[in-house]
Amino acid sequence: MKKLCTCLLLALLLCAPLGAQGFLKGKILYFDAGDNLSERSGSSFKFSLLGGLSVSSSLSLFSVERALEKAADDNDIAMVFFRPDMVSAGMAAREELRQSLARFAAKGKPVVCYGVSFDTGSYYLGSVGDRVFMHPGSSGTLMGPSSTQLYYKDLLDSLGVRIQLIRHGSYKSAGEPYVRSEMSEENRQQYQALLGSMWEPMVEEMASSRGIPADSLRAWITSLQLSTSRDWLEKGLVDGLKFRDEMEDYLCHLFGKADVDDLKKVSMSEYVESLRDNGSKKVAVLYAEGEIVRSGSGIAGEKFAREIAKVRADSSIKAVVFRVNSPGGEVVASEMIRREIEALRKDKPVIASYGDYAASGGYLISAGTDRIFVDNATLTGSIGVFGQVVSYGEALSKKLHIHPFTVGTHEHSDMGSGMRPLDERELERYQADIDGIYDDFVRVVSDGRGMDRNAVEAVAQGRVWSGVDALKNGLADEKGILLDAVKYAAKRAGLDKYGIAVYPEKNDLLGEILSLAKETDQPMIRIREILPAGFTTVARMPYVELDKNGR
Repeated sequence: MKKLCTCLLLALLLCAPLGAQGFLKGKILYFDAGDNLSERSGSSFKFSLLGGLSVSSSLSLFSVERALEKAADDNDIAMVFFRPDMVSAGMAAREELRQSLARFAAKGKPVVCYGVSFDTGSYYLGSVGDRVFMHPGSSGTLMGPSSTQLYYKDLLDSLGVRIQLIRHGSYKSAGEPYVRSEMSEENRQQYQALLGSMWEPMVEEMASSRGIPADSLRAWITSLQLSTSRDWLEKGLVDGLKFRDEMEDYLCHLFGKADVDDLKKVSMSEYVESLRDNGSKKVAVLYAEGEIVRSGSGIAGEKFAREIAKVRADSSIKAVVFRVNSPGGEVVASEMIRREIEALRKDKPVIASYGDYAASGGYLISAGTDRIFVDNATLTGSIGVFGQVVSYGEALSKKLHIHPFTVGTHEHSDMGSGMRPLDERELERYQADIDGIYDDFVRVVSDGRGMDRNAVEAVAQGRVWSGVDALKNGLADEKGILLDAVKYAAKRAGLDKYGIAVYPEKNDLLGEILSLAKETDQPMIRIREILPAGFTTVARMPYVELDKNGR
């Protein structure tokens, strides 16, 4: 049975600007729960003993950016209907998507957003809409970003486990939870500044989109005045409260249709499938996503270096965008990748584009590129080194009544075995290694960025920076989304028409399953790698929770 659309006076008033030229004509580009978002498109597989094998598909952020750019000039697309509360992504990815939607709207096409409930991440996205609606029975809360780090020293002491931290960089804090009972002042200082520099642009953007003074929005957030849907409506954060069927009625009105089934729709995934590349010459998008490791899942050093060599050898590829979304990792693997990028740059322009984070080793591998694009919410820098040596011999004796006895060829032959702490001479040896790695790191950044060593030192010492601050202190060059970096790379190569090549190539179904099977013993592989060589690790940067809803 057909359902007639109803238009209340409120709806008429709300849609007047959208329908100033009459009813909309064309299709609605739907971007909702059916379209998962990730750095790379494809299928992912998870296996559990209870749940078996599950398969999920996703759209890449880059493909959505390209689709929205095409749709903005496509006469067949009239508007975007977007469900921001269904998007799961990091804050930098949300920032890029928001910019793409804003560019679509700037072409004179409406973006209508609807959320059953909103939190910080989803409302930051949804506020970009020309019209924003909320479910009447829902609630929502905007919270400023926060970061919680757990400290384990007291627990480890009670177990008899001792961790010795060797580092270079007063802000290199990834290892401190294992050797301290509370946060250091340096760590507190850097995270307070980091979170603030990320949050302020978000507040300004949300307030500007809604025509609200930024100070008013800050006051509502800090005094916890946003809860029920009525609160959101009264303060102008949303344009109306609608149930799902009322939302359909509203869309019908915009297009002058009597029934929701008469609306022409195309899903984002379908529209992405329609994208076509032009030209035999290509720009390659090279994804470096995950922790940098010697082998296994993540960015495996030698394997990834071979992918870079493959890109270098392909004569049809005229420029490369190095998309980095990594918190860092193992130093030798990082050096393998950095060296190969250096060789690639001699043949072709290499432009870096940073996602949610490009820190520590993630920054090291890309510091020598021709230009670095960041988002405001990108976490980067962390130019510093740390290593940890774990000794659990006392724990074996104290808790399990297992007593280790070591025989060696000399007094240091069991150094790093895990059975005893390092002595003073051994600590000096490890510290010298750490200092040497740090000096090399600073040199790489100095050469790659064309910065004086003292200028690098001023922003190094392991300190993490937001994209906002990285643009100010010289660690990055330009604010822009992945699509901007691709266009810049094409321009550097003198390309008007070009195709897109994506590396590393994704596995097919069988390849993904085999890869999943290989990862089942990965924890044991990592234990074997880390224990004897942990002191050479370029620190992973701690993850930052941007709101209390896990978004």
